Amino acid sequence: MTTKPLLEVEDLRVRFHLRTGTVEAVRGVSFTLGRERLGIVGESGSGKSQTGRAILGLTPPPGEVIAKKLTFDGIDLLTASKRTLRTLRGGRISMVMQDPKYSLNPVMTIGEQIIEAYQAHTRSGRAEARDKALAMLEAVKMRDPARVFSLYPHEVSGGMGQRAMIAMMLVTDPDLLIADEPTSALDVTVSMEILRILDELVAERGMGLIFISHDLKLVSSFCDRVLVMYAGRVVEELEAKNLREAKHPYTQGLMRCLPTLANDVRPLPTLSRDPAWAQ
Repeated sequence: MTTKPLLEVEDLRVRFHLRTGTVEAVRGVSFTLGRERLGIVGESGSGKSQTGRAILGLTPPPGEVIAKKLTFDGIDLLTASKRTLRTLRGGRISMVMQDPKYSLNPVMTIGEQIIEAYQAHTRSGRAEARDKALAMLEAVKMRDPARVFSLYPHEVSGGMGQRAMIAMMLVTDPDLLIADEPTSALDVTVSMEILRILDELVAERGMGLIFISHDLKLVSSFCDRVLVMYAGRVVEELEAKNLREAKHPYTQGLMRCLPTLANDVRPLPTLSRDPAWAQ
């Protein structure tokens, strides 16, 4: 028995119509996602984040999103009404942004923001929402959830802020989580703790996860499958465990440029690009 994919993307394109011309940030991206961990990797500007935003309907003007197919659990995201998208966004599909400093509301406490997210998608009273918020803060391994509940974003560290963001995005029990560089602003120790939390929550809840990152080593150890993007296109798709067996020269070049503790190579290798990769 085959399981129907949670998300289906076929020939996704994101275009920005500017006065200087049209820029195509995402060019013909296709993939399917089940209840698994999919990594999307590539350099800055490769189209990773725009792909995630397009799925959620968050492409800002003057952007245009077109696709042969863009469906979530059978729902056509391109033709869905604004009301349907508002119900899905934050309810069944959530997105964790890169830096909590720019995602959390500075004039609301952590607890109030989680309560607001929960009540926006459920018919719950204040007491139930508070209990749910405290339970989510505990689920993301926050020490003393009751104290953190009453703190403002500027009163918590980067790691705590990111855990609060994850709690807010998962409080509605979504089916799909899009994590856009969720550890880029954190140190290595905190990053690994965030990944452990995400891993546990995804496994326990049976969610689908799109993990957007530029860190190939991180993705290879954390995800099930990997899409490698270059200049808005997917140049390679492979199992995460087989990342070192990549065939495309771009992926191979990225792997060679990674520094290692075992070999002190100076200067570090740089990537030589072939114009044909962007065609």
